Amino acid sequence: MRSLTELYKIGSGPSSSHTMGPEKAARIFKSENEDADQFKALIYGSLAKTGKGHMTDKAIIRALSPAPAEVQFVPQPDFVLPHPNTMDLFAYKDGRQTAFMRAVSIGGGDIVIEGREETHGPDVYPENSFAEISAFCKANHIRLSDYVEQREGNQIWEFLQGIWEAMKRSIDEGLSVTGILEGGLHVERKAKYLYHQGHVDESPETRENRIVSAYAFAVNEQNAAAGTVVTAPTCGASGFVPASLRYMQEKMQVPDEQILRALAVGGLMGNLVKQNASISGAQCGCQAEVGTACSMAAAALAELSGMEIDQIEYAAEVAMEHHLGLTCDPINGLVQIPCIERNAVGAMRAINALSLAKFLSGTRKISFDLVVQTMYETGLDMNSSYRETSEGGLAKLYKIDS
Repeated sequence: MRSLTELYKIGSGPSSSHTMGPEKAARIFKSENEDADQFKALIYGSLAKTGKGHMTDKAIIRALSPAPAEVQFVPQPDFVLPHPNTMDLFAYKDGRQTAFMRAVSIGGGDIVIEGREETHGPDVYPENSFAEISAFCKANHIRLSDYVEQREGNQIWEFLQGIWEAMKRSIDEGLSVTGILEGGLHVERKAKYLYHQGHVDESPETRENRIVSAYAFAVNEQNAAAGTVVTAPTCGASGFVPASLRYMQEKMQVPDEQILRALAVGGLMGNLVKQNASISGAQCGCQAEVGTACSMAAAALAELSGMEIDQIEYAAEVAMEHHLGLTCDPINGLVQIPCIERNAVGAMRAINALSLAKFLSGTRKISFDLVVQTMYETGLDMNSSYRETSEGGLAKLYKIDS
């Protein structure tokens, strides 16, 4: 299993798989064809069906500039796609094709280029399941965050400090902006309004819900506006971890050092899903994105609360289990409805999972590994209309002029 530095990425929204991944592929292709005077991209499947809303074409054109580039949307190609997020790139010189590359955006900003070995860092975790990791930690009497440090080295803390600063910036920037998000749905930014709606007689429970939700709204409104966020594990699910951790840090008055350890444990859970299943909405529906993000947030909160390994596992498992079957049906292909609210609701669900784990971990029946496998199989069985194609659910039934 690879490093957390390949899970947490700082980048521009609105989508890690539909914006960051295609842009990365285009940049690689351009660097290999500097003498080309023209480019063309064909984007297929989910990339084509939601590409306009996700700004996929703009990301590709930006990466290939200053040379002119044409992007064609091919929702239903006449061949079997290796992945719903597949794209072909062509380079031309004096009107003649000089190069070709097929790339797949597999989620979280990562890509695979057909015919080439995957270009990624070395595997740093010999254990590939939570059961293996748990057994190792218990045998060596260490916490999960200590395990991450052993495998990654001390430099992981400097990396995670940078990630935490970027997460906090995305909240602060999102709380400072008002107005209507672009895209035609006329979605109003609500983070700032929500944050300032406190009352003198507000209960602690109501305040918690309001502040956590405001933080999540802030991050995901930034993401929808193509602002800078951290993939946790994706752009579309980037609000869970920063919203819940920022609130708890303020509530508990804990230093950044403890937050970084929480990020390490949350990242570990995300890595396990990425390794053994998928974090791609186009492949497994929204359960793969927000289900994973909720597990990451719940596990991070459990570490922050000083819970034991079995309690951390239970928190992460509960968070994933109750997102099973969740569809990805963005209206008009935009990462706005239901995505923004979904992050706020899910961040609160992570806190609820934490509460259950405090009391009930000894009674659990389902392991984290089992729920991850279940999510993956459920996603593969899911009708393609509900896997980031904007062809089913809210995307199908909502009328933009209603």
